Amino acid sequence: MSSLRPRATPRATTPRATTALLGAGLALVTALAATGCGSGDSPAAGDAKSAAGGDRAADVRLRWTACSAPTAAQGSDGKAPGKAWECAKLPVPLDYAKPDGEKIELALIRTKARDKDKRLGSLVFNFGGPGGSGVATLPALATGYDKLRERYDLVSFDPRGVGESAGVRCLSDKENDAASQVDGTPDDAAEERTALATNKAFVDACAKNSAKLLPHVDTLSAARDMDRLRAALGDDKLNYFGISYGTELGGVYAHTFPGNVGRAVLDAVVDPTQDPVQGNLGQAKGFQLALDNYLKDCASSAQAARCPTQERIVSLLKKLDAQPLPTRQGRKLTQDEAVNGIASALYSKDTWKFLTQGLQEAMNKGSGDTLLLLYDLLTGRGSDGRYSNLGPANRAISCADARQRYTADDVKGRLADFRAASPVFGESAAWSLLGCTGWPVEGKWKTIDVSAKGSAPIVVIGNTGDPATPYAGAHRMAEGLGKDVAVEVTYKGEGHGAYNSGNSCMVRAVDAYLLDGKVPAQGTTCS
Repeated sequence: MSSLRPRATPRATTPRATTALLGAGLALVTALAATGCGSGDSPAAGDAKSAAGGDRAADVRLRWTACSAPTAAQGSDGKAPGKAWECAKLPVPLDYAKPDGEKIELALIRTKARDKDKRLGSLVFNFGGPGGSGVATLPALATGYDKLRERYDLVSFDPRGVGESAGVRCLSDKENDAASQVDGTPDDAAEERTALATNKAFVDACAKNSAKLLPHVDTLSAARDMDRLRAALGDDKLNYFGISYGTELGGVYAHTFPGNVGRAVLDAVVDPTQDPVQGNLGQAKGFQLALDNYLKDCASSAQAARCPTQERIVSLLKKLDAQPLPTRQGRKLTQDEAVNGIASALYSKDTWKFLTQGLQEAMNKGSGDTLLLLYDLLTGRGSDGRYSNLGPANRAISCADARQRYTADDVKGRLADFRAASPVFGESAAWSLLGCTGWPVEGKWKTIDVSAKGSAPIVVIGNTGDPATPYAGAHRMAEGLGKDVAVEVTYKGEGHGAYNSGNSCMVRAVDAYLLDGKVPAQGTTCS
């Protein structure tokens, strides 16, 4: 399993989705990995002025201009987002301990509210990752938030270290391709040495190419950036829609600036109480649950005769461990790529049919085409062979946050637990714990403190079938925020996230809060 932490999977193509296979209206498939990072040394709650650099943030005048096409680092399809969109740059301190020192610029994008007379301000989105480009993603998904645009300027950004906001750089595209062919779930000492050497090469490349950035791409710094963004937008309060990792960022923001929280929604919620081992183990169970649900659904459908079984999937993965499958691209589908390709299709029920297609191709035709495409979408690889910086940014932010560092012996000592959690995803989830091994920057915390006493109500949405951010995490986030702050809402469904499911009950509840200030009843459930 990839070492990427989860990000949003709204129902639209990823900005670099390259084929009609996952055409418009389908899930943006993404990352699979550890969710347990959090805050322990943030500034005192309510100390917004000292944390964000004070009134200097409000003095920034944003210069909005026509947007050009997103870059390769952001995940570009080569097309500009259109006349309704404007882009700008926001200068922020590289190091908030030196607020008057070196600056970096954050890439911003917005589309203005249609009803100027009833405009409520800006609604800032973070779609997750960490590492997802908001500049590339928001225009691609904006139709799903069209009603909110009536009264809000829809705004997003590339967080620090992401895309065009001083994006972290590590390996070259060719080196990334080569690294993807290395067995990430080693079976013997030789494979283990190769896997560890590959991980070290990635870490060394990040240190060589992005040394100055790595200490400063943590989530707390990103939360401080968001408060500067709020001020620069001219808003007294931050109205916020955070999805997947965006819920972690939202929780850290609320803890750091509780008095600055406006109307906020957290959807597909990261569990703030888990360390990386607990987070990875929880995700192995979550993706196994989603796979079980997919298999049951497929077996009861009209295409039941084409449906795989878990036993056949496990057998396929064992064969791939020994002999990768060919593809029309000329690349080989490895065991690790297949596991992540399967996982990516589980982020939305809309892509389950492509999972069936990919597994049938692999099992019956000896072709890895569809599963490799799903893997490429997850890792940000375009059909031209260029990668977005999703992977490097994800690793850098995760390792700047999490203090824990694991060894191969630590992983091997927990393999039995992970295999028991999932015969398909368990081993990969376990070995991905080595992602921060040897990282040149010490992490900031062991688990997140999201307590937000004094904050406005925050709607916290959990999805019972969510594979990447399992349902229990929403309740723990709500407990962490505080009973007088968090309002828990449940969606009984499949896929990563709830609002993007199109469920009318869920959409009504969120829209009523964001547009009219009507807080949902505690415990509201949609199905």
